[in-house]
Amino acid sequence: MSATTASPTLSHAAPAAAPFIADAATVRAALPHLDVRGVLARLFASLGRGEAVQPPQTLALFPQQAGDFITYLGVLAEAGVFGAKLSPYIAGTNGGASAPIITAWTALMSMQTGQPLMWCDAGLLTTERTAGTTALAVDQLAPREARRLAVIGAGAVALAHIRHTAPLRAWESIRVFSPSLADDAARAAQVRATDARVSVEASAEACVADADVVMLCTSSGKPVLALDALTKPALITSISTNVAQAHEIDPAALAALDVYCDYRLTTPQSAGEMTIAAREHGWSPDAIVGDLADLANDACPRPAYARHAFFRSIGLGLEDIAIAYALYTHLRAAR
Repeated sequence: MSATTASPTLSHAAPAAAPFIADAATVRAALPHLDVRGVLARLFASLGRGEAVQPPQTLALFPQQAGDFITYLGVLAEAGVFGAKLSPYIAGTNGGASAPIITAWTALMSMQTGQPLMWCDAGLLTTERTAGTTALAVDQLAPREARRLAVIGAGAVALAHIRHTAPLRAWESIRVFSPSLADDAARAAQVRATDARVSVEASAEACVADADVVMLCTSSGKPVLALDALTKPALITSISTNVAQAHEIDPAALAALDVYCDYRLTTPQSAGEMTIAAREHGWSPDAIVGDLADLANDACPRPAYARHAFFRSIGLGLEDIAIAYALYTHLRAAR
């Protein structure tokens, strides 16, 4: 080695402690102890102040149409951590006859040492941070006098949305519609048990009639809500799924909406209806009124409700890192 070549720092470092490995059971036990919405609120405030970095998510395809995986990255300087969530979609075998496999794991790392702190199963955390993000948007964007909440979808993500959003307004009704509930009495009963105000409706039209807020919580790759079914200006929220170019409303409708999103610098490149609207309908991401970082710092206007407002989230790596750090902090304290 020459005199001008520095020795690698890591060769002299003390052995790093092994990272926590948190499986689904460990995460499930910890969830009641995590302030999901509070964690996310602080995250978006930090993002708006430039104290966090959100790179674009990336999609990598497996050869021979065997599936793909999405990488969600994030740097949370306030907590001194960075990392990534890997979410694979593994196509079903036997020509697609078997169900696809969808998992998610988050790697949390230290900005001080560069060492891994934790690997955690992110399946349950993804559900909670997705619902928590929508709840933040509802709290920021819905009229204070909103009383009628509608939910399209009845899976675990939809139920989490109801749990997170139920306390935010004095809802008089929470109506739910999913075609799958028509022939599943047990599931319908489970949905009703989520909150005393919940009713299961027979059609999407009945569900959204007179709604102040409509939460779309499906895994559909095509529209599940016709906007002309809404009888007055409402807040519509929509989430992502692994289906390519997934969208829960007609992309052509974006130009007629006040559009918000989780993060304006990355969402338009990934959200299906936004990419389609930009490509085929002349819509521009410049039309986005604001994002959660703006809203957390009072840097954009709220909807006036002269027309519908639309909030789109794609799921951010920063959300995954922030909730993983909250889990890590809890597990470390419980040791």
